Amino acid sequence: MFRPSLKAIAGAVSAAALVAGIAACSSSGSSASSSSGTTGSNAAAGSSVPTVTMMVGGIDKQIYLPYQLAQDLGFYKKYGVNMQLSTEQAGGVGAETAMVSGQVDMAGAWYVHAIDFTAKGKNVVSVAQLAGAPGEREMCGMGSGITSPAQWQGKSLGVTDIGSGTDELTLYLAARYHLTSKDISRVAVGAGPTFVAALQNHRIACGMTTQPTVGAVEKQGVGTSVINLATTSGAQQWLGGAYPAAAVLARADWVASHQATVQKVVDALVATMHWINTHSAADIANAMPPGFVSNGLTTKADYTTALAQDKGQFLPDGMMPASGPATVLAVDKLAGNVTGPVNLSTTYTNQYAIAANKLEGFTK
Repeated sequence: MFRPSLKAIAGAVSAAALVAGIAACSSSGSSASSSSGTTGSNAAAGSSVPTVTMMVGGIDKQIYLPYQLAQDLGFYKKYGVNMQLSTEQAGGVGAETAMVSGQVDMAGAWYVHAIDFTAKGKNVVSVAQLAGAPGEREMCGMGSGITSPAQWQGKSLGVTDIGSGTDELTLYLAARYHLTSKDISRVAVGAGPTFVAALQNHRIACGMTTQPTVGAVEKQGVGTSVINLATTSGAQQWLGGAYPAAAVLARADWVASHQATVQKVVDALVATMHWINTHSAADIANAMPPGFVSNGLTTKADYTTALAQDKGQFLPDGMMPASGPATVLAVDKLAGNVTGPVNLSTTYTNQYAIAANKLEGFTK
């Protein structure tokens, strides 16, 4: 989740250095972050296997499942990287903020943050794109009568956190109906039980969230889906085109000096995306940690059903959709988060995904 107060990055390099330099590195050189509990092989001291730390913006959310799935399928290890995953905590440092400040090497977060950071002079790049839609739904309370953002005037609306991707999308949808941030009240309610409780107790009239929270809201009869941003068609309807969301973000200077390591990470995740594309929701659920798919919020059956509905959000090849960056920037500008020009070509690269697809036998 994006937060406006960030540490400056010293020595940020130009986008040209990102694509020009070939600086293979055997280790990220950073200390390991806290593990998600299913980290990859522990590289012995002196091993040539590079260690990479990545924080994910909610590792148990379905929209972010590829990062953990790659670990459980053994793909990070297969492609030669010791991946140490962690997840951002409610009220803590956001994944993309931790990446920018150097606490971790990479962030599993939305592509929009690369645009936001770039607009503020921080060189951040998406090296792989995992989703072509936000995977979110606007859930409105039973009996609220709300069916459109046109009815949001004076309402309290739930977002994951102020400055998060859900916050930006909420502001955008309001702006489409000529409502400003002064016309609505945005409330940080997180996800899971805190979101359900906020809707149930009428702290919010509507809120934006993902699976498995969506399924829990519906099963408990607390609310219903009014806006579906979990598919590319939904993104087209409400956002004007494919909206690339879940991505692999890193500082441009780190990418430029760790290109061989970045390639290994992208190789593993592109292989994972092809695996997702060729396997059922049940297969995916079976490969995930048991606690992710069956817990106090959801059952495995409900998790699988929800994933079957929303599986189309995942891109099969890790490539940025051609019109995606422009759509995200347009949404960001209408939401009021970006006011000046942004050179979109510096915010993402397909070079690693192209090489990874060739390695997998797919021509890009």
